[in-house]
Amino acid sequence: MKALTYQSVTNVSVEDVPDAQIIDSTDAVIKVTSAAICGSDLHLYDALGAFLDKGDVLGHETMGVVTHVGSDVTRIAVGDRVVVPFVIACGECFMCTRGLFSQCETTQVTEYDSGATLYGFSKLYGQVPGGQAEQLRIARADFNLVKVGSELPDERYLFLSDILPTAWQGVEYAQVPDGGTLVVLGLGPVGQFASRIGRHRGYRVIGIDPVPERRAMAERHGVEVLDLTKDVADVVKGMTDGRGPDSVVDAVGMEAHEHAGIGLVQKFAAALPDSIGQAVMQKAGIDSLGAMHLAFEIVRRGGTVSLSGVYGGTADPTPFLTLFDKQITIKMGQCNVQKWMDTLMPLVEDPSDPLGTEDLVTHPVPLSQAAEMYDVFKNKEDGCIKVVLKP
Repeated sequence: MKALTYQSVTNVSVEDVPDAQIIDSTDAVIKVTSAAICGSDLHLYDALGAFLDKGDVLGHETMGVVTHVGSDVTRIAVGDRVVVPFVIACGECFMCTRGLFSQCETTQVTEYDSGATLYGFSKLYGQVPGGQAEQLRIARADFNLVKVGSELPDERYLFLSDILPTAWQGVEYAQVPDGGTLVVLGLGPVGQFASRIGRHRGYRVIGIDPVPERRAMAERHGVEVLDLTKDVADVVKGMTDGRGPDSVVDAVGMEAHEHAGIGLVQKFAAALPDSIGQAVMQKAGIDSLGAMHLAFEIVRRGGTVSLSGVYGGTADPTPFLTLFDKQITIKMGQCNVQKWMDTLMPLVEDPSDPLGTEDLVTHPVPLSQAAEMYDVFKNKEDGCIKVVLKP
């Protein structure tokens, strides 16, 4: 089968790889009909090469049709149309029974002291082949596949795999009071959905992003938008009675724009021999923290900052004096995807499409173009906001 594979830092390519197969009796295999490129994939592309091997298949936003099931699979059948949550969980352990599926104790990657196993996301999370491919093996299929209907297009369902529940959890964690104001930093795919979810829940939403096309998309959904200017913190405070917003969702994460030097350090570590690069990232890894620090600056005293953007640093400087003085609450974490399915499915299937799931994809392309689209997405070229690959 064809699949998008990691080759080296900022170098991916579509190659022939072995077909997906049933390994355990609880597995299933799907024919992939849609797979998206996520902002988190760019962290692998750029910064986490020490935890990848040449030929690793990437991708964790996937849906398709079941073609094979293991002998112990009872809930899923051949022919089912399904979405694949990117978190692989058991559904039964201490963490899963508390809704913390991304901390599943059955699939935790103890070698790296990481949480639950994820598709297509490096040795840190199990080195499981991902879904930017023609086929995908699903582990623990009965719990980890979500059956969907046959009438609506893939774009209605695909984002249940990651970015829609990630955005929902981000807004939930933001603890916005009724009628409150939410600022969303970054209007990429997760930021777009977080903004729309905020509007759906009746909040005033202000979105901040330096890319005009992203601001224009958010504005279509009732979001007040601002460019990322040097005085944006003052502008936001001026819009919120001088206090700042009740809550901020940081949907940017470790690749904020403000510090090119940190990006060079990340790439340097990724290019080192794996044993050295892993040690550097695990002991001295540092992120570009512009978005996080802006969130701490603009949120009102007593407010909440929700981190949905991925951070991977172990030596990040944190302004604890500001956090303590302003009495800021911080909530964060890998999305517990399965937890939000029952809440989100009715919204996804609502004929009015209240979260605008069909107004996100800017670049639907064949899988064969995946490598070039990594660069286009990373560099925000050609108005690119969301890429969906069609095997």
